[in-house]
Amino acid sequence: MVQYLTLVFPAVTLVCLFMFFRYYLKVTQPLAGTTEWITRIVNKPKFTLLHRRHPMERRDILPVIVITLIYAAVAFFKLGNLTAPQSFFRFTDEKSSVTVKLAQPVDIGKIMYYSGLWVGYYTLEFSGDGANWEEQLPAEGKEHSMNQPHSDLFKWLYANINSDNTATQYIRITASRKPMELGELAIYDKNGVLIPPDAISCSDAPQLFDEQHEIPDKPTYMTNMYFDEIYHGRTAYEHLNNIAPYETTHPPLGKLIISIGIGLFGMVPFGWRFMGTLFGVLMLPILYIFLKNMFGKTVIAACGTVLFAFDFMHYVQTRIATIDTYGVFFILVSYFFMYRYITRDPEEAFNKSLPSLALAGLFFGIGCACKWIVIYAGAGLLALYIVRLIWCYKYYKDNEISGFGGFFVSTLVCTFTFFIVIPSIVYCLSYIPNGLAAGMEISEGMLWDPRFYQLILNNQTFMFGYHAKLEATHSYSSVWWQWITNGRPILYYLESWDGLRSSFASFGNPVVWWGGFLAILSMVYQVFKFRDSKAFFILVGYLAQFVPWLIITR
Repeated sequence: MVQYLTLVFPAVTLVCLFMFFRYYLKVTQPLAGTTEWITRIVNKPKFTLLHRRHPMERRDILPVIVITLIYAAVAFFKLGNLTAPQSFFRFTDEKSSVTVKLAQPVDIGKIMYYSGLWVGYYTLEFSGDGANWEEQLPAEGKEHSMNQPHSDLFKWLYANINSDNTATQYIRITASRKPMELGELAIYDKNGVLIPPDAISCSDAPQLFDEQHEIPDKPTYMTNMYFDEIYHGRTAYEHLNNIAPYETTHPPLGKLIISIGIGLFGMVPFGWRFMGTLFGVLMLPILYIFLKNMFGKTVIAACGTVLFAFDFMHYVQTRIATIDTYGVFFILVSYFFMYRYITRDPEEAFNKSLPSLALAGLFFGIGCACKWIVIYAGAGLLALYIVRLIWCYKYYKDNEISGFGGFFVSTLVCTFTFFIVIPSIVYCLSYIPNGLAAGMEISEGMLWDPRFYQLILNNQTFMFGYHAKLEATHSYSSVWWQWITNGRPILYYLESWDGLRSSFASFGNPVVWWGGFLAILSMVYQVFKFRDSKAFFILVGYLAQFVPWLIITR
């Protein structure tokens, strides 16, 4: 029964949505026989950008607040632990190993450890007297006993002990590379009993046993990084601590935003996920205002925002410390201000339209500094901008208004400033932490130093080459048409414990995605049948983000 429910529920919901919008379209049509109805029948519809931008009203306050707060409560629920080991021992050339002494000999079963920065492995050696040492051999299938690869940073990990260490009183841990950081150790005997910290001494590295209350019963997503957090969350921490960033295949700003959460809450799961979830919550009121501006109906704004709040991918993606959320957020905001710009009356004072155009360019630039997918949105914004210029030319001509040449030149100058100059400045400023980590100083003129801009240029070359040549195939890869149909969700997290399984997958809500695709098809019809500029706007935004992926084969 349950297996059929997953198909019946979206199908029934889609039918209900269809009936709702069918009713809405019917009641918004002019009554038969009226002057407006006759005009629509006789006259061929004309494409126009002159639309009223409907303001928010008092009746909008309650639904937007309720929807946002309910979603926020769900989004932040069990986002991640608020605590994790914060003191790390750093292995260096001067101190490449530490020795742990137990109060009495123990038959050791396993060691759980919390990994920190930098990759490598640790050699484990055991001794009963502190003089004669036996190296722990790795478990079958493992290269080393205590591994710390790039995919396992800021995680609780296990090292199972194979040797017969019935008389172990000393443990020596040696790092394969320097520097490497280790956050905490938990030592268990063969019966799985945790050896208490008062039975352990480690004068070499007291940081390894000073937060034993953080040891989890079992590691989960609540305690560990997962999926691409190992890149973006780690790099955010590095930016915060003036360390050369590990992840440089995307611009820095998204990681810098993540670092705000880490700065507020510490290098803990809640901290590195906080900003992404907050931005995911903030998308809801922005979308509500956008829909209200465009359609003027509270019920439409509320319905659209609720559908977005129930999208599975939005929920999952914004609860993970990756940079995609920020790109989508700034795309949404830049399109909102572009809509406000292109729907302005061409006869109104020129300077009144500039704030909307400037904000569209600013948020476009901020988005580009987070992730290059925003450049695709730039193509859509450019298309809308060009259509507006062409429409304004026809408007001036049809209404015999002079001065289009001056309007055209002034608009181009402002657009160049807002969409080229300002985004370029924002983009370069986002590299300040990279410059600081490279040894430059703002007080010493870093922003005027050619080396700073060479660093930026080198990273652009590296990013382009990386993405152009990347062949990242995996078992959850999918092609573009599967995105529409949810044909191949991507698995983000999977753990099994005692016969139980915990997993996260990212895919769209069928109601939103299937219904949304049908809505896009209807937009095509609206554009060609009724010359509907609102439908055109939506269609351009959709295609700008979707079409580029049709030519990317990886």
